[in-house]
Amino acid sequence: MQATDIMIHVSNNLNLEQKQLVENQLREIDGVIAPRFNTEHLLLIYFNLDKTKSSVLLNMVKSIGYQAQLVGI
Repeated sequence: MQATDIMIHVSNNLNLEQKQLVENQLREIDGVIAPRFNTEHLLLIYFNLDKTKSSVLLNMVKSIGYQAQLVGI
């Protein structure tokens, strides 16, 4: 397993319920190990590179209707 993490900046102001929805949707993606918001707008996702890609994760957040972009770590 080749695991790594990415950080996604979500521009929208999300309440707790919306953040939990994003985290839960990400957990549905095969290969996602641990998604969590660690600040108001920063979402850290630990995932298996052998099973998914950062673009898939970013596109999932955008598909819910939020403005988001990858952040270099």
